[in-house]
Amino acid sequence: MPIQNLSTNFLGKIVTVKMDRPLGTKHPKHGFVYPVNYGFIPNTVSGDGEELDAYVLGPTVPLDTFTGYVCAIIHRTDDDDDKLVVVPNGENPTDAEIEEKTKFQEQWFKHVIIRPE
Repeated sequence: MPIQNLSTNFLGKIVTVKMDRPLGTKHPKHGFVYPVNYGFIPNTVSGDGEELDAYVLGPTVPLDTFTGYVCAIIHRTDDDDDKLVVVPNGENPTDAEIEEKTKFQEQWFKHVIIRPE
């Protein structure tokens, strides 16, 4: 059954992510450190009423912004807060690599990885 929501419109597209939690920063409430750059797509609204979030996989330095390819969506089945997975254009991590790099946060949520068709 296909998932139809705002986030699926971004699959396979080039987007610019604004980081609000660059690699190495600490989560303000839960105290864990972000092992990847994490941010949002400006001027969007996700299911939780906030801007659409994105994990940036690949770059190994803290960033302010990043323009890359949406290779997947982490669709949370128990929460209204999908996450885009954005990588440098031409890269395509496996589902296992995505799970490994995002488990610091996604381990607390039921989810599926959606890919472009």
